[in-house]
Amino acid sequence: MLLSLKKILARYALLNTATKYMFAAQFTLQGVHVAMFLLLNYYMVKQGFKDYETVEIWAYRFAAVMILAFPIGLYIKGRSVKPFFWIATILMPFASVFLIYAISVGWHGLMYASAILWGVAYACMQTCVQPFVLLNTKKELHSEAFSLSFLSFSSMIFVEGMIYFFLSRQFPNVIDEHNFLMAIGVLSVIGIYFVSKIDIEENISEKIPLRRILYDYDWPIIFKAIIPTILMAVGAGFSIPVINLFFLNVHGVESTNFSLMGSMTYMMVAIVMLFIPYIRRRFGYQVAVTLFQTAAVISLFIMSITEYFADREYALAIAIFFYLIRQPLMNCASPMASEVVVYYVGKRNQEIIAALNASIWNGSWLLSTSIFALLRRMEFRYVSIFLITVVLYVISIIWYWWLIRDYERKIHQQID
Repeated sequence: MLLSLKKILARYALLNTATKYMFAAQFTLQGVHVAMFLLLNYYMVKQGFKDYETVEIWAYRFAAVMILAFPIGLYIKGRSVKPFFWIATILMPFASVFLIYAISVGWHGLMYASAILWGVAYACMQTCVQPFVLLNTKKELHSEAFSLSFLSFSSMIFVEGMIYFFLSRQFPNVIDEHNFLMAIGVLSVIGIYFVSKIDIEENISEKIPLRRILYDYDWPIIFKAIIPTILMAVGAGFSIPVINLFFLNVHGVESTNFSLMGSMTYMMVAIVMLFIPYIRRRFGYQVAVTLFQTAAVISLFIMSITEYFADREYALAIAIFFYLIRQPLMNCASPMASEVVVYYVGKRNQEIIAALNASIWNGSWLLSTSIFALLRRMEFRYVSIFLITVVLYVISIIWYWWLIRDYERKIHQQID
C-alpha cells in the first residue's frame, strides 16, 4: 500500500518545473478565492448586509469572468499565455484589499469595482491554465496536472480553514473575518514571484484568425460537450456560493466552525484528488466521473432536506455529515470530467473549450446567484432552492454518462 502511494505521488513529481511554478501561482490566487468563499458572506452579514446583497458581490465577480473568458480563449490561440498570468497575479492583491476596505466603509461603488477586478484576475488565470497544461505537459501526465489544478482550491480551503479556526480561537480580538481577509489579500502578492519563475519556451498551438472562428472550430462537437457543464454549473450556482449561509441561517453555524468544517471536508477532497488519476486509469471515466457525481448528488439531497427538521437535535449532525461526504465526491470528479471533455472535442478546440468552461461556470453562477437572491427575497427556503441543484445535477450526470460512452466508442474505433 505504501509502495503504491509513493508510486502515485511520484508521478506528480514528473511534471516540469515551469508547470509547477504555474500551479504555485494558481495556488496563490486560489488562496484569495478560498478566503472569500469561507468568510466573505459572514463578514458582509456582520457588516449589516442581507444575504441576497452578499450574493450580488459574487455576481459582479462571476460577470467579469463570464464576459472575459471567451475573448481570452480566442486571443490565446497561437499565442503565449504567460502575460495573462502576470495580469492575474498583479491585479489580485489590489482587488481583494480594495474589496474588503470598501465593505468596511460601505462604499458600494468601490465594492462592485473591486469585485469586477477580482473577476478579471481570476479569468486571466483560470482560462489559461488548461491550455498551458495541454501544450506544455506530457500527455501521460495530463491527469495528474488536471488533478493538481483542481487540488489548488481544496488544499487551500484545508490550510486556510484550519489557520483561521485556530487563530480566531487563540486571538479573538485580533483575528476576525476582516483582518484575515485583508492579510490573505496582501500575501497574494507572492504570486508575482512564482510567475517570474515560469521560464519555458511555450509550445504554441496553431493560430486561428478571428474571422475564421465560425469555420475552423468544430462547433457542433463543442456544443455537445459543454451541455453537461452548463447544467452542472447552473445547479452549483444555487448552492456552492451560499452553502455557508445555509449552515448559518438554518443550523446556526458561525464562521469559525464553518471554517473548520470546510477545512476538514476539503482535506478529504485533497486526499481523494491525489488518487483520482489512478482511479481513472484503473476503473475508467464512468467510475471516476459519473459514479462519484451520483453519490455526491444523493449526499446533497439528504443535506438539503435537513431544513425540514432543523429543530431536531440530530439535524445539524446529519447536515454536516453529508456535507463532508458530498464535497470530496463532487470535487474529485471535476478534473476527470474536464479531461474527458477536452479530449472529446479534439486538439483544435481545446483552448476554446477551456475558455468556454470558465465562461460557462461564471456565467451560470451569475444567473444562479441572481435567481437565488430573487428567491430569497420571496422567502423561498434553502431546501427548495437546493433541490433545483439536485434536478440539474441528475440531468448533467446522465449527459456525462452518454458523453463518456461516445468518447470511448470513438477511441475503440480508432484502435480498430
